[in-house]
Amino acid sequence: MSIRPWRDITRKKTKKIKVGNVSIGGDSPISVQSMTNTPTTDIEATVKQIKDLEDVGADLVRVSCPDEDSALALKKITKQVKLPI
Repeated sequence: MSIRPWRDITRKKTKKIKVGNVSIGGDSPISVQSMTNTPTTDIEATVKQIKDLEDVGADLVRVSCPDEDSALALKKITKQVKLPI
């Protein structure tokens, strides 16, 4: 029993998953994640933003694909970046 039991934090047991080479959940270390805020169809701007995030230490990047054109652009984007999306 601790002096301040309301401050004790118990970590919730979660399932570990892998996104690319990054483990999330379970006993994995905390990963730095971010999301692009460019239109996914703007491939050049989205790739630049992902590379900028990589330069500052992000482990994982989320990209939205609200339509078919964005999904097609994502295929081109993933070929130009190293971070898991």
